[in-house]
Amino acid sequence: MSKIQIPLDAITSRLNLGGRFEGLRTQSVSTRFANLRPISEFLDFKRISKPANFSEVQTRVNYNLSYFSSNYVAVFIMLSIYTLISHALLLFVIVFVAGGMWGIGKLQGRDLEIGSFRATPSQMYTTLLVIAIPLGFWASPFSAALWLVGATGVSVFGHASFMDKPIESAFSEEAV
Repeated sequence: MSKIQIPLDAITSRLNLGGRFEGLRTQSVSTRFANLRPISEFLDFKRISKPANFSEVQTRVNYNLSYFSSNYVAVFIMLSIYTLISHALLLFVIVFVAGGMWGIGKLQGRDLEIGSFRATPSQMYTTLLVIAIPLGFWASPFSAALWLVGATGVSVFGHASFMDKPIESAFSEEAV
């Protein structure tokens, strides 16, 4: 199988985020989740405090986004699963389209014959498209995606801004 290349340069060059996404291209999934922090460290209520000013929020977010990055990806995945479960019609449309594409692909370009009825692959794809597009709009994927982005943003940036850095990292910064 060939690797899927995502053109992240088009996004990161304009936002000056090139270094933050560099590891996404080279890391495998097992390597990505190898540095998953324990839940007791991720939800350490003793380290939650209100930042004094905006520059402290910036330093906390910068530190925590890199330190808890795998945990934040796990939060995004859990919120994605919750979104699909709570939007049952959207989940049905996704399964319907994926199953239809898989079923049409299993025919390997041959016509579908059921009794005296015959359908070509282009007719089947067209039928799938005619059914899936109205159902897809009715399932409101845009509202689900916007909810997912908003919930992830509030969760991740809220945690990153209120979670104080460990004491060890504060001493290592002053020694430099």
